[in-house]
Amino acid sequence: MTTSRVRRSPEEAQRLILDAAERLLASGGVAAVQVRSVAASVGMTDAGLGHHFGTRDRLLEALLRHGGAKITSGLQEVVESSLVQSADLCRFVDTLAAFYRQGYGELAIALHAAGWRDSGSGMLNPVVEALHALRPGNGAGIPIDDTRLAVAALHQAVATESVYGTVFRRSAGITGPEADDSQRQLRWWTTTLTRALGIGDPRPSPAEPSGHTS
Repeated sequence: MTTSRVRRSPEEAQRLILDAAERLLASGGVAAVQVRSVAASVGMTDAGLGHHFGTRDRLLEALLRHGGAKITSGLQEVVESSLVQSADLCRFVDTLAAFYRQGYGELAIALHAAGWRDSGSGMLNPVVEALHALRPGNGAGIPIDDTRLAVAALHQAVATESVYGTVFRRSAGITGPEADDSQRQLRWWTTTLTRALGIGDPRPSPAEPSGHTS
């Protein structure tokens, strides 16, 4: 007796494949995202998966874009609820960090090292615009590229935190458990970005107790 194969639309099949690849990425990193493993997890043959994405490299590229689309959607909520209403940069920083901790930081670095380049989707544009409007005088007289550079610097740091954070902190002389403390680093970035943009009332970072004066 043979089992009839489930027929799915191309869009549904691709979504299932990317969701399965995302789970493997989160649990085992880039090395875990193999064509055979992804295909098996959705009840598909290697050839069937290849029909939708071709090579593993193409699958990894699609996975990064898939993740980018999800973070874009999530950031829109952050912009509306945390930046526009309360200028809460902590939630924005934590949202970005959580995304890259799911394996996307390692994936982005691996693809870049392999020569893949994205032309840029501007996924942080809503964040840039919201933050620029919160600057003194609603950003009047301040070039928006100044805000873009600040957000880009943060994005670069957060994207590499999950892969290189501990190593970079050790290179600066931070040792022991503190070298592994990504939250301390993220709070430093939150405070630094708030001050650089001149918005809100920056909370002291763990490295800078309340009452500190420069």
